[in-house]
This record gives sequence, structure tokens and C-alpha cells, in this order.
Amino acid sequence: MHATTRTHARPGLLPALALGIGLALSSTGSMAAGPQASTPQVRAELVASVSAVEPGEQIRLGVQQKIIPHWHTYWVNPGDSGLATTIAWTLPEGATAGDIQWPSPGRFAMGPITNYGFENEVTLLSALNIPANARPGALFPVKATVNWLVCQETCIPQQVELELNLPVVAAGSPRQPGSPLIAQAAARLPVASPWQAELTRTASGLNLGLSGAGLGALKAADVWFYPDQWGRIAHGAAQPVKIEGDRLNLSLTPDDDPLPAGQTLGGVLVVSSPDSVKGYVIQASSAAAPAGAGTTPAAPAAEPTLGAALLFALFGGLILNLMPCVFPVLSIKALSLLKHVHQSPARTRLQGLAYTAGVLASFLALAGVLIALKAGGSEVGWGFQFQSPVFVLGVAYLMFVVGLSLSGAFTVGASAAGVGAALADKPGYTGSFFTGVLATVVATPCTAPFMGAALGFALGQPGPVLLAVFLSLGLGLALPYLLLSFWPALQRLLPRPGRWMERLKEFLAFPMYGAAVWLVWVLAQQAGPNAIAIALGGMLAIAFAAWLYANSHAVRPLARHGSRGLAALALGLALAGGYIGIRTGAADAAQAATTKVSGKTWEPYSKARFDALRAEGKPVFVNFTAAWCITCLANERVALSDESVIAAFRQAGITYLKGDWTNQDPQISAHLADFGRSGVPLYLFYPDGDKTEARVLPQLLTPATVIAALQTPSSPHLAKE
Repeated sequence: MHATTRTHARPGLLPALALGIGLALSSTGSMAAGPQASTPQVRAELVASVSAVEPGEQIRLGVQQKIIPHWHTYWVNPGDSGLATTIAWTLPEGATAGDIQWPSPGRFAMGPITNYGFENEVTLLSALNIPANARPGALFPVKATVNWLVCQETCIPQQVELELNLPVVAAGSPRQPGSPLIAQAAARLPVASPWQAELTRTASGLNLGLSGAGLGALKAADVWFYPDQWGRIAHGAAQPVKIEGDRLNLSLTPDDDPLPAGQTLGGVLVVSSPDSVKGYVIQASSAAAPAGAGTTPAAPAAEPTLGAALLFALFGGLILNLMPCVFPVLSIKALSLLKHVHQSPARTRLQGLAYTAGVLASFLALAGVLIALKAGGSEVGWGFQFQSPVFVLGVAYLMFVVGLSLSGAFTVGASAAGVGAALADKPGYTGSFFTGVLATVVATPCTAPFMGAALGFALGQPGPVLLAVFLSLGLGLALPYLLLSFWPALQRLLPRPGRWMERLKEFLAFPMYGAAVWLVWVLAQQAGPNAIAIALGGMLAIAFAAWLYANSHAVRPLARHGSRGLAALALGLALAGGYIGIRTGAADAAQAATTKVSGKTWEPYSKARFDALRAEGKPVFVNFTAAWCITCLANERVALSDESVIAAFRQAGITYLKGDWTNQDPQISAHLADFGRSGVPLYLFYPDGDKTEARVLPQLLTPATVIAALQTPSSPHLAKE
């Protein structure tokens, strides 16, 4: 038997949809083989263009999906979420089946999410080549394993097994016509475009220009362009159309994975009128701007301008507030805002400015250290300080102390902001300042969209430019809190302070403890398992010091000074012991890490191994990661450890190299710099051939993201078992 599998998928299923999938896994069905099979939402049928087959001919097969109202399945590019239908054929020896021939899709909007797919009914066609040695009088069995995702408000992955046995007849023998569904489906396939297409860049995005006869007749129709690859354009963005004579201009908005240099934008232009829907296959090549259009050729710039880098940094800082690294400190910020929002407007604004000053000062300090290290010849990047086990231990202790303070184990100063409160004056501005410092410290293990390009640009520029980009990033991180402190209308929506705040403050200690636990795990990756005992012993000493400090207030001066001296000694032992123990264990852990790859699906990255694989023309997938990068760990757990991804790597003969940047590695730093990156994660796929260029995957992965990236024209064997 010969099996052919086609997979098309979109990266980044939304969390809500992912949850729906997880809850619905028990509903995924595998039906008994036959020409028809049903699930509660979809009835599937396998049909053919003929009732019998002749040796050596090509026929069409179709998988029809009848979908219940208000539900839908997905196109080859599902849009903002979803998974395309896949068909795995099991055929007699010598027979081959082609790719799915996709009909013109429709679009479905749910809030800000826009998906591409089909509702009610669709038939997916594939060409089937019958081998010349097929024996007349025998049966020709065709089996199809069909997987789809069907969605309404929740999504359910489903699978059915379909089987069709077609008689083999001699060439020229009379036979009955096949299923009429085949002809109906063929009529829905997009046709070659009769117009010349070109793509140009405008000040607001992209312009898809068509020229040729008959375009003027489209003025009364609904025109929409569906790209056949995810990420090229924003799926839900408006597509304003302008038709003048025999010229049509369609405005498009670029998305997360803009068109690489030298490639064309492919897709389907769907023209809908009250009585018909027609699709046209579009291949838009980069071209000079048409006269008067005010456009320039669509090709990505080699690197962003300073203005673009500042804007990217601002957006990246804003999004950084939503990343899991910053979640623990968000709780402190929220509590601090609730405490201060019902003060006078002037004092509330000063709290916001103090917090912003803390963030900006921290980013300035970080940029200054980077400039100094660069001047000394070091290869450094975003999150570099977490490559130091001593720094990781210090931040773990800091998170633990903040948690103890929020739990009420001890109290320093009057500010609920936590860290830095011992330095706060009566209004608590210093506490807000140090909350900004803490937010910056815990934000640095994370990267967010837009940050990669901005930081990669900044680290290759002179000191003043680097400082400007880092200040813009810090402003983005501080901006939501700053706006709340200056915007009375938003402040009125917040609850008034009360006794409940004390309970909330105690509850919010647990995210801080969770951050400390995570950092201890990171420490174990850097300095070995003994680092866990060192860190926990230090935390025990810190807790003892906090208890002594908290109980020293109501005793006589001599006892108070003795208790506080003993607390300081315990704290000093925790810090000194941790420093010595971690520095000693880090070298041993680094040595051991090189041998801990037995039984893994990946190999450790090295420049020599990578160069050797590329020289042989073998496909390579490179994952640059770090133990302190939460985004990296989530991607490895959700996507790169998925069985479907591992199977895809194995089937295609792809070598998976994992570059661990937990500790400084100049080879990894140099490879990151080649792609304008200064931090992790970075995911690269190099297809077959020693001259092929890498495909850069998004920073947030799903199994569908990875599998779709692997399916390049230069790797067609991915589609076969």
C-alpha cells in the first residue's frame, strides 16, 4: 500500500479554542470504514468521478462534508485560528493521489477573529492516478483517513475512515457516470486569473493591483483576497477596493509573517455577487508602483529605521505586560494602584510617574550595562543577565521576600508596593519607583511580538540609539499603569479600598512564590541539582531572618538590636552561601549538560554540527531556547514535543538541533545576530539543499505552526509516509 498525507495548518490557535479542543478530545471520532461516516456535526462521504476505473487513467476523488448549521470547517489557510482538513490516502501499489484541490472559501468573524473555511457543504477534490497494470475484473480499493476541525464557539477535532471499492474495467468499456458531486465541486474551484497582478508597498500597508479587461464589471461585487499562506496579511483587516477603468487596487494589511524578499503573494480572489461566487487564482509578484499610486515595490527592508524600531519597541513593551514573566508583578501594580487611586489626582499622577521613572531608570541601567559589555567585546542580548546563576538566585530570593512581605510575615515601610518600601517616604513614591524596577527585572526573561526586530536593530547601533530604543520599550511597559493614574474616568471604574485589600494582598503572595519556584528550577538547569538545596537553604535562612525582624519591634532595645543583628547574619549567610555554592556548581553542571541528550529527539546545537548538516544538504530545524525563557518552555511543551511534530521531523529526515542559551554561548549569540535577534526564542527551518534559506517561525508556536512551516516546495516528501 502507498499512503499520502497532506497537512495544512495555522499557527497560534487562540487559548479559548485550544481549551475547546482539549475539552472536546473525547468527542473525536474514528468511524468504521465505508463510503460514508458521520459525527454529530459533520457527515462525510467518499465519492468518485467514475463508477469504474480503467488502467492508466486519472480520475477525481472527492470527500464531501455536510456540516450542520452554524458550524464550519477550514480552508488551506484557516485564518486567525483553526486547522485545515487533511486526507491520508491508502491506495494499491503504484497508485498516487494528488493534493487537495481547495474550493473558494468563505470567511467567518467572531469578535476580532476571522477564519477562512466552509459551512453547510463542501467537497474536497483530489486527482487519483490509476496504475497501468491494474487488472480488469478486480476491485480497486481506495481508503481515506480524513481529519478536520469543526468549530462554532468551541472546536472539535474529528477523524473518520472512508473506503470505496471501484471495479476495474478494460479501456473503452461502457460504465455508468460517477457522482454528480464531483462536477459540482469542480465548478467551485478557483480558475486562473485573466488579469495581470502585482504587489506594491504603500504608506499604509500593501496594494494588490490587477489590470486587464473586465475589471470594471466588478464594481457592484464583493471582492476579497484570501492568501494561501498564514501570516502574509491580517485576515480580519478591511480590504478597501478601488476600481478605475481596467485597473483594480485592493489595499491589504501585512500581518505577523510578511512576504519575504523575492517571493510572490499567492491566494484566491473571491468575487461574490447575489447570483454567483467566482474565485480566481492570484500570483502577485513585486513590481514598481503604478503611476500615481504613491507606492514602492513590496520587499521587506533589510532592517527597520530608527522610527520603526522605536514604534516596535513601544508596542513590544505594551504586549510585555501580558506575558507570563510579568504576571506576578502585575498583581503588585494593581494593588498599589487601588491603594493610591482615591487619593488626590495630583498624588495619583505622581504615583504613576514614580512607577514609570522606576521602569525607565531600570531600562537605562540595563542599556548602559549592554553598551559597556559590547564595548568590551562581549556578545550579549536581551535577558543576558539571566545567564548568570548568581543573578537567577538573587531574583529567586527577591521573589520569595516579596511573597513573605505580601503574606504579612514582616512589614517594611508603609507602601503596599512591596520591594523598595523600606525606602519609601510617606506618600510611598519610592515604593512605586521600586515596583517599576521589579517589573523590569521580572520582564527580562520574556520576549513579545515586535521586540525581536527592535532589539536586534538597537544592539547593532551606537549607544544613543540603543538607549532610545530601550527607553521606548520601557515606556511601553509602564504605559498602561501611567494612563490609569492620569485618566480619572478609568480610575472611577476601580473598586474602592477596603478590608478586602488586605486579603487580596495576602493571596497575591502566591504568584511571587510561584515565580521563586520557577527560578529555582532554572537555577538547577544552570548549576546542577545541588543548586536546589542551596536555594532552598537560603530561603529558609531568609524566612528565619524575616521572622526575627518581625518579632523585634515590641521588645527592649538590646533584644531588638540582637534580633536584628541575628537576622542580618542569617540573611548574609543565605546570600554568601548561595553565591559560593552556585559558582562552584555551575561549571560541573555545564559539563554534565553536554552528555544529557540520550533518548532525546534533538541534538545539542553546535556550529560545527550545523555547518556539516548544511554542507550535506540535509534539512535542519534549529530551536534557540533558554531555561529562563517562559515563552520558550511553553513552545517546547505545547508544540515541539508534540507527537505529530516529532513524526513530521522523523518522516522528513529533519535533524532537530537545540541551542541552549541558558548560559552564555558565543556561537548561539552569533547565529541570533545573523537574523537580527538579540534574544530567544528563535526558530529556524532550513529545507533540503545546502543553498536554501531559513524559514523563520513565529515566536509563539503550535504543532500546526511547525508542520506548516516544514511543508515547503523543496521538501515534498513530507507529504508521504
